Amino acid sequence: METKLKIRLLLTGLFFILSYPVCGQNKYKVIDKTVRIGMHQAHNRKIDVVIVHSVYNASEGDKYDIDLVLKQFSRYHVSSHYVIGRKGDIYQLVSEKDISYHAGRSSLPDGRTGVNSCSIGIELITTNDSIDSPTEKQIQALTALVKDIKSRYKIKYVLRHSDIAPGRKTDPWNMNWEAFLRRLEE
Repeated sequence: METKLKIRLLLTGLFFILSYPVCGQNKYKVIDKTVRIGMHQAHNRKIDVVIVHSVYNASEGDKYDIDLVLKQFSRYHVSSHYVIGRKGDIYQLVSEKDISYHAGRSSLPDGRTGVNSCSIGIELITTNDSIDSPTEKQIQALTALVKDIKSRYKIKYVLRHSDIAPGRKTDPWNMNWEAFLRRLEE
């Protein structure tokens, strides 16, 4: 009888251990789409900013196609660390330890320039027309990704591209920014 009780307790404990989430474990899947254009390798950079953008394929073909978006990035020698597709798929283009060219001419609220060197760029695939907005799945993926980034770095700012390049950039387009920031605090 005592052996059965020990086995039952052992199995119950094992069940709880295996079902408990691992600290820092991602609750999202990242798809590797590494690029070598629009980035450069960096050593010991300090990341304290996340910049959210919008992007779409403005050439012929599906405006939401990740591979066509990457062709545009290549054409303009730009990139981002992550791109989030319409279904919430997260594609990683550039390692977080490296610099991606996503911010352009810009400055932070504290006056710093050279934003690419201290930031992680995340693109949402969505168009800039008035009827197209980020999908709920994109917002969920963005929230999970930014929360994870914030857990690994001392993030000072989570900003829109338009916040760091006012008058030059307007993205992310058609996004309820305040609602997104509230989700980050949940």
